[in-house]
Amino acid sequence: MKKLIIIICSLLLLVSGCKQKDEKIKLQFASWGSKTEVAIIREIIKDFESENPNIKIDFLHIPQNYFPKIHLLFAANTEPDIIFLNNQYLPIYANAGKLTPLENHSKGFNTKALNALSYNNTLYAIPRDISLLFIYYNKNIFNKAGISYPKAGWTQNEFLQTAIKIKEKTKNFAISFEEDPLYYLPYLTSEGADFYDLNSTEAQNALKFYAELRKKHHLAPRKEESASATMAQMFLQQHLAMHLSGRWLTPKYDNEATFEWDIIEFPAGTKGSIVPLDASGWAITNACKHKEEALIFVEYLSSQKVIQKFADTGLIIPARNDVTFKNSKLFTQILKNAIPTPVDTHYNKLLDKLKQDLEPIFN
Repeated sequence: MKKLIIIICSLLLLVSGCKQKDEKIKLQFASWGSKTEVAIIREIIKDFESENPNIKIDFLHIPQNYFPKIHLLFAANTEPDIIFLNNQYLPIYANAGKLTPLENHSKGFNTKALNALSYNNTLYAIPRDISLLFIYYNKNIFNKAGISYPKAGWTQNEFLQTAIKIKEKTKNFAISFEEDPLYYLPYLTSEGADFYDLNSTEAQNALKFYAELRKKHHLAPRKEESASATMAQMFLQQHLAMHLSGRWLTPKYDNEATFEWDIIEFPAGTKGSIVPLDASGWAITNACKHKEEALIFVEYLSSQKVIQKFADTGLIIPARNDVTFKNSKLFTQILKNAIPTPVDTHYNKLLDKLKQDLEPIFN
């Protein structure tokens, strides 16, 4: 009887132990991301689960139409526990009470990034990266034209004269042109203007300068000339000498460009070289049932070790102050004068209206 009791107890302990071992807390984590980015994320999740065997991460990769799909998940009350988001959409979710405040977890991050991911002075996402616009340029085209490379502190007049010489001497388009408001906002901010008062003299001058790059000077491709090609594709095909864009294209250009290229700050307007600053980071939704474990994962994602992995690819400008990255001196200078994009809960509706209203001006 004693032996039977011992055997039964042992079996119960064994079953109990197996049950505890199998009981993992599951967290769903949603993010967009390129092939390079997703590969890093999957590696990070694998490492995290190895260090935290009681937590299982269900990675929901949404490569296209990310925010419309996140909207639908919120509307159906099936939102993920952790979402990667940017400052342009954060106010919508924060205002609706969908996000968990994270103001006690801001140590070691860039102040402007923290401000960008805050709403009503409350932090709702731990920043991963900072997004700034700058100019990529094809050194081979500059060499062919016999023109000196752009230098820090150049002005918009110098930029214009450089672009005109490139077009005259090489027949290449000199500069990219995109009708998405993101890409003409630097022209506005460098004149002391923004999206909210396009009737001001400063805004009108900035929009005129931008539109004339394509319409008057023909330094940028018209719609029919770029056809279905993106500005990044035209730059890689060496049809463009300069491309205004962000850090996210660096891995692509590193891997695919067959020519030498470099980067330079946006040319200074009357108020200086002032570009908008955006930020992306990780937020915990209010619907999350395991906030303590979700916070452990977010803190892991935002650690120096993990963000360094993203920075080493050239994919991001890190929001952590202790992460090293290429061209840090130049980006520190750009960041110094950058201003957070003025975002509110109606920002994305404003962008849609701008695209419609300014289309005839640009064409």
